[in-house]
Amino acid sequence: MTEFKNRILSIVNLFHSIKDENLHWQQINQSRQTKLKQDRIIAEKELATDLKKRSVQLEHDISLLRTKHETELSMFKTKCRQDISDYKDYLKSLDRLKSSIKNSYPHLPEAVAYTIHHHAKYLLHQMWEANDCEQKMLHEMQLITFMTTAHEDARLYLQGGVTGDLPENTLKLIQSS
Repeated sequence: MTEFKNRILSIVNLFHSIKDENLHWQQINQSRQTKLKQDRIIAEKELATDLKKRSVQLEHDISLLRTKHETELSMFKTKCRQDISDYKDYLKSLDRLKSSIKNSYPHLPEAVAYTIHHHAKYLLHQMWEANDCEQKMLHEMQLITFMTTAHEDARLYLQGGVTGDLPENTLKLIQSS
């Protein structure tokens, strides 16, 4: 039985020595563990602070972008409204051109007046749909030339400066395009 007792005492001593070593290790490393815990707490606080700063910056950036896009959208809407107004003005001008031609040439078949009007609308549409500025200017010059020629034909006819019953110069422009 003493042997059994000795074994138990050995086990108990082993257990105590392991416990003592663990306690000794903890005492030696306690300052290091405390520093690690403090470093972790500081790092977590720094991370939280950094996240708050980034969140505020992100909200600010989003606000700036929103304001910028709202301003751009407002300017675009204004431009579109102005474009629509300009287009309507052009169409009214073309309607006046058609009326002027009808009034100036009372014997002119209505189909010819509509053809002239339709061609002017076609030129307007081409000008309006042109993507690059150079093309837009080219189409605008064609439209201006066409409208000027049509008005000049009507003026000359009313003043008796033309012998025919048709707006010849206007019809030549339609044929050439």
